[in-house]
Amino acid sequence: MPGATIASSSEITLITLQNCSANISFLSEIFEKIAALEVNVDMISLSPTQGAFTSLSFTIADEDLGRMLQFTSELQARHEIKMIVSSGNSKITVSDQRMKHTPGIAAAVFAAAARVSTDVRIITTSEDEVSLLVTFADYPETLTAIEQAMREPQD
Repeated sequence: MPGATIASSSEITLITLQNCSANISFLSEIFEKIAALEVNVDMISLSPTQGAFTSLSFTIADEDLGRMLQFTSELQARHEIKMIVSSGNSKITVSDQRMKHTPGIAAAVFAAAARVSTDVRIITTSEDEVSLLVTFADYPETLTAIEQAMREPQD
């Protein structure tokens, strides 16, 4: 699929807040406080709500984890939110304007990751991008597999 651009970055921390209020005002406050800590958030994923609660996952640079820990500890104590942290991950992003009108590009990315048994931590998409957060151990092989898949002509 010539035309796809692949970018990657490493040293990424995934933070998941489980049992988080699904109220948009609460979610807004979380990101306002993160911004006040001068921490940049990259990937964001919100699970479907279960009643009044949801799980919120987002990524930050590994170097920002220290600033986040006090804030997330306060969230855990005040709101009974369970936090899961996974550091040292890598992000692979496939961008292709054809995704807007061409079925199967995301499928090719997922198939490539599956062929090498990638441990995918989170996936985010837009109309012309697919981003996978993968463990650092799986990163080199996954990147190679995706690069190879994106060079192959689409069937």
